Amino acid sequence: MKRFVFTTMMIAILAIALAVPAAAAPSSRMIGINILLNTDVTPAILADLGAYGKVRDVIYEIDALTMQIREGDLAKIRELPYVAAANPDAERNGAPVDTVAVTDFVNGLSTWDLDAVNVTDFGFANRQVAYDGTGVYVAVLDTGLVDSWRQVFPEERIAEEFAKSFSGGGGEVGNVSEQPNKWEHDQNSHGTHVTSTILGYSLRGIPVNGVAPLATVIPVKVLNQNGSGWSSVVARGIVYVADLKAGPLAAYPVVINMSLGGPVLDAVEKAAIDYAIGKGVIIVASAGNSGTRGMGYPGAYAPVISVAASGWVREWAPAGNRSWWYNGNVAEPTNPDDFYITSFSSRAKPGQDLDVAAPGSWVVGPYKTNSSNEPTYYFLGGTSMASPHVAGIVALMAQKYPALTAAQAETFLTGAAIPLPAGCRNVLTPAGAVATYCWGADATGAGLITADAALSAVP
Repeated sequence: MKRFVFTTMMIAILAIALAVPAAAAPSSRMIGINILLNTDVTPAILADLGAYGKVRDVIYEIDALTMQIREGDLAKIRELPYVAAANPDAERNGAPVDTVAVTDFVNGLSTWDLDAVNVTDFGFANRQVAYDGTGVYVAVLDTGLVDSWRQVFPEERIAEEFAKSFSGGGGEVGNVSEQPNKWEHDQNSHGTHVTSTILGYSLRGIPVNGVAPLATVIPVKVLNQNGSGWSSVVARGIVYVADLKAGPLAAYPVVINMSLGGPVLDAVEKAAIDYAIGKGVIIVASAGNSGTRGMGYPGAYAPVISVAASGWVREWAPAGNRSWWYNGNVAEPTNPDDFYITSFSSRAKPGQDLDVAAPGSWVVGPYKTNSSNEPTYYFLGGTSMASPHVAGIVALMAQKYPALTAAQAETFLTGAAIPLPAGCRNVLTPAGAVATYCWGADATGAGLITADAALSAVP
């Protein structure tokens, strides 16, 4: 399967051509598939499917399984009376774009993106809302956390007892397995940066605020060390969190953030989302970084709260000012003329559901580029960075109203969003040039969301 980079990264990669043997004929090539049944999984069904290949994993909660089969047998499996849907395992990716190393941080407790969603204040009086995420769990389905995460986040904010790592899926194997403790040995850093937007982080001892700094994050690693993965693994992670909500976390609101996606909606992943929402989980996901090519999934699936990436027109003004991230004042009340939609942020195609926009351009956070223990800090841009802003806002909403449902959360968010009409903005780049960003009505959803407006909509 062709590798798809949804995430948020526009980094040039040097491809090295390698001589490989001729590929097997499509009819005999082994592939991994995901199967959703229209009935319960039974030993008889598993035995019957065994005639087509090897069953690798069974998700009994949603009557789904993964298999390794010959590609030519997929059509036959789809015709079986107990099969509701079957498709090749869909690749998922999550990685940032436009990375710039930050080496000149100074003391600061608020960042422009938190000011933009009215969580903190430019003048460092800081928290501008009455809620901080206390009592809410946010599961971050991503790459996990880097080894040095304890230098970045307080241990009490990370639910180590529930942290999990799932791996495998796709390709010619299709097996989904658990890997104890790998969730805290990530080499990619994507999940760490995403988590920092929700919780905030320690900048070499200086506390930087987060959208929901007293929420509790559950790291669930579903992407591998290069930031890619498969929908079968993502589905397993979603079901795991749903079962936590139905079990030990039944008394607490639970939110999932997925800064990941791919170009198609996988049937098993969809069933996992429906299962989780049915258990009371609220799911937020990035819209994707495919621009006019359309949104990624699962973000584009209607029950998921999807987030586009917005930017601030005062970025890098004056030109080359690397401290704008903390000393630039985002004016209030929020003026849509001060914001734009990034060129990479996915536009909604017919049948796709885009909900709101949040800061996703030049967001600062911890991001390691090697295996050293010392965390570094990078500006990252992408819808991967926008999604945790909204997941954090949802955590604040759920703290205020613990019975909040996914449908209610989406209704409140879209109703409270500030419309951002189609248009163009001129924005200074780090080099001092002027870049013009234009977008249509398909790029913004309901518009820009802020924490105070969202909380005001919650009863």
